[in-house]
Amino acid sequence: MTYIKRKKGIVLLADGTIFYGKSVGVKGTVIGEICFNTGVTGYQEIFTDPSYFGQIIATTASHIGNYGIKENESQSERIYISGLICKNFSYVNSRVSSKSVDSWFEKQKLIAISDVDTRALVRYIRENGAMNAAITTDVDNLDKVKKQLMNSPEMEGLELASRVSTKKAYYLGNSKAKYRLAVLDLGVKKNILSNFIKRDFYIKVFPYDTDFDELLKFKPNGFFLSNGPGDPKPLSKVIETTKKIINNNFPLFGICLGHQVIALANGINTYKMFNGHRGINHPVLNLKTRKGEITSQNHGFAVDLKEAKKNKKVLVTHEHLNDNTIAGIELKNKKCFSVQYHPEAGPGPNDGNYLFDQFLSYI
Repeated sequence: MTYIKRKKGIVLLADGTIFYGKSVGVKGTVIGEICFNTGVTGYQEIFTDPSYFGQIIATTASHIGNYGIKENESQSERIYISGLICKNFSYVNSRVSSKSVDSWFEKQKLIAISDVDTRALVRYIRENGAMNAAITTDVDNLDKVKKQLMNSPEMEGLELASRVSTKKAYYLGNSKAKYRLAVLDLGVKKNILSNFIKRDFYIKVFPYDTDFDELLKFKPNGFFLSNGPGDPKPLSKVIETTKKIINNNFPLFGICLGHQVIALANGINTYKMFNGHRGINHPVLNLKTRKGEITSQNHGFAVDLKEAKKNKKVLVTHEHLNDNTIAGIELKNKKCFSVQYHPEAGPGPNDGNYLFDQFLSYI
């Protein structure tokens, strides 16, 4: 076994707390909101999910990198997390015909720190909330890193969809498919689009700030608001476009950030969560069927429950069983619904797949 000599690495939290570790390979400093994900598998899907843009992810799984990566399992064309913190990093993977994670990180210049007491770190975040942090190999210049950290913006109020959305519209699927779907890209994942294509949709993916009239030129049968990063409140143009889609009673489906935008378009407030939900085994109750669902989730903002229940146009359809937050809504007299979780992810059970069929039935 080859011994790999690694540089020291430090996790510096905004409140001054420090956790020590070692650099995985790429040297430097990166700043973002520190969050934790409880998934035991699926690290490649996490790293390439645009919803994680601007976030440093601490993983609770004991090993990262042990099964390598396969290109067709990525949810986008690049790594979107700002940085990674893990307990054990594997330089050798156990899966045939897959690339090593360290070479992938090096190619994409991702800064990662391993050998961190992630159990203590996650407990600290749980007790003190998600906050900005820096991970760095520049351990001799911590004062400089602290200044950078103090000057970095908070996630609340931060608009990030424009940073991950496509710059130009593009097409996916069979142009002779039965249905047409206009996707507003707030940070969409590949597997979500694949689920629509499987259901005979020809898709046009639009930049996040596309006008309603421009969307209509595609002559879609329905609309989709995707997942994505950041605070939904600054997305004023997206909210206005959503209002027009709803007022014209087009079938509309929203996931995660799209779910929050639909709530805001109906006068329901959103708020920054203390920790957020990030993992692949979050329990959700479907309030219409009374069935439990095991879901994949990644969000730091949520829809206000009291305001949603007071809104006569809105029905709360799903509830997160860990903290009773909203996990889904629908409009009573419109063809519009949304969920806070990622139904396409299928972290084991495929409990959320029916939502794509529900959308198809509206069309």
